Parts: sequence; C-alpha cells; structure tokens
Amino acid sequence: MQRRHALGAAVTGLAAAGCASTAPTTGASSPFTVAQPVVPIEGSPEVFPVRRIYCIGRNYAAHAREMGSDPTREPPFFFQKPSDAVQFVAAGTTASHPYPTLTKNYHYELELVAALHKGGRNIPVERALDLVYGYAVGLDMTRRDLQRGMGDQKKPWEIGKSFDRSAPIGPLHRVAQVGHFTQGTITLKVNGAVKQDANLNQMIWSVAEQIAQLSQAFELMPGDLIYSGTPENVGPVVPGDLMEGSIAGLPLLSVKVVG
Repeated sequence: MQRRHALGAAVTGLAAAGCASTAPTTGASSPFTVAQPVVPIEGSPEVFPVRRIYCIGRNYAAHAREMGSDPTREPPFFFQKPSDAVQFVAAGTTASHPYPTLTKNYHYELELVAALHKGGRNIPVERALDLVYGYAVGLDMTRRDLQRGMGDQKKPWEIGKSFDRSAPIGPLHRVAQVGHFTQGTITLKVNGAVKQDANLNQMIWSVAEQIAQLSQAFELMPGDLIYSGTPENVGPVVPGDLMEGSIAGLPLLSVKVVG
C-alpha cells in the first residue's frame, strides 16, 4: 500500500513539473518499465491517463484555405501523435518547450482538446458528447518544412507532426465544471502579438461530429485525447518566443520556446 501511495505521489509530482509522467505497468513481469503519460485533472488529485492522441486536420475553413485545401469539398481526416508527445503545462506557469531537431520552420497550432472517459464504435452524433470527460487547451506543434516536404513526395508526413513534446496541454477541466464547448473565442499570442483569433463555432466539424467520424474508423477508448483543429494564421516560432493560448472558459496555456 505504501509503495502504491508513493508511486501515485511521484506521478502527480512529475506531471506538475511538466513531464510526460510515468508509472510502471502491472501484471506479468517485464524486463523494463513503460511510461504512462498522464494529464492532471483540475481540482482533483487524480490524473488522466493518455491512451491515444487523435488530431483532425484543416477543421476551420480559413485555415483549410491557407493550407491549399477547399473546405467545401474535403471530408474530415485525422492523424495521430504518440501518447508521450504530451507536455503538461500547469495553469499559471510558463513551460520551457525545446525547439525540435531537423526543422527550420516550426509552427504553432492552437486547439481545443477533448478527453474521453468512455469509448465505443459507430457512435451516433447525438450521443458522442457523452464520451467526453473534460476539455483542455492544447498546441499541435508542427515541423512544417518536414510535413510539406514529405507531402510533396507523397510520403506519410508523420515526422512533421509526431515527435517529442509536440502536444503541449494544460490541465483537464471536467465537463461537470465547464460544460461543453460549442462556441467561444480561441486566441493565440506570440510575444504579445495576436496571431490566431477565431471562435470555436467556426469549426467545420464539431467535437461531437469528430467523435462520431473517428468511431467509424477506430474503437475509441477511455484515455483518448482529440485535438479538434486550429484556426487560420498558423506560423513559425523560434527560440525565445513566448506562446500564450487561450480559450474562453479555460486557463491560459503559456509556453516559451527554448534552444
């Protein structure tokens, strides 16, 4: 019992420090320990274990256009990041975010994140929000030059999206605390200058519709995170830049890029 208590305290402590926190697997013996990424839950000693991170592409019409797509014709499409891409950022703090390797064009994308505590397949839209446990502010950081280069070669552009700490995220707020987010401002500032400024009601596919669509391709499970798309005016950051992301009803997400 003491060992389990110490482990829980260690997990919470690591999460508060901004790490992808870890806990040993249980059951059959293993030659090594596998990390379990978690996100702290606001107002609770509990943490949310992350199973998968799903992201939707081009989910605001103006962003779709700036990426060279036609939002009136394109069905939704999704990609994934590894679960340990999460970088927790505690409310009221500024996290140091390392500029990644291999890129010279590193972009921000501010997003509303939905966290699931229920799963299933072929979920109807009218029941989809029942799966949502809570919401957070997140960044889908992107090595844009690598993404575009692989796309030009008609190769998977995972290397541009799925890398260490590519998914900064603030604390989860339970639906019971904040309700569901169907509208409200979503704004990103870089060094105090507004770069992204939109409303959640401008999403092409709502969170409920995203869940319904995803559940046709995958069996959704508790622990899944859904990054629900970014508004227009994505752009580059360099070491020294301070990113401040806000969504009405949730605390500020503050991240400084470091060399």
